[in-house]
Amino acid sequence: MSDQRVQLRLVDLLDHTQVAARLVARGRHAFEADEMLRLASEALLIRMGECVDRIDRADPDFIPTHPDLELRQLKDTRNVLAHGYDIVDYRLVWAILERNIPAVAEKVRQVMIRT
Repeated sequence: MSDQRVQLRLVDLLDHTQVAARLVARGRHAFEADEMLRLASEALLIRMGECVDRIDRADPDFIPTHPDLELRQLKDTRNVLAHGYDIVDYRLVWAILERNIPAVAEKVRQVMIRT
């Protein structure tokens, strides 16, 4: 990975995934019961999507070259949350936080180790 901007945004992305992991560690019941946790989860996913957007701007070949990272889906999630705030399905948000984000984080770590 030659572009330092991509590297920095990947580090930012991993930082946000760690925050998401702490949110998930509070449990689904806490998430469902606490509006602030739900709103925080939206903000985290929006930030992660913004990291992806910045990666894409820094190196337009990075995302297509690494489809296994599922970064495009993360950016799409950001767009839905930012622009479709009135249709957010928090069951889906929880599933993304609980299942997808840890997988994305692990794949990003592996790419960073290899480069």
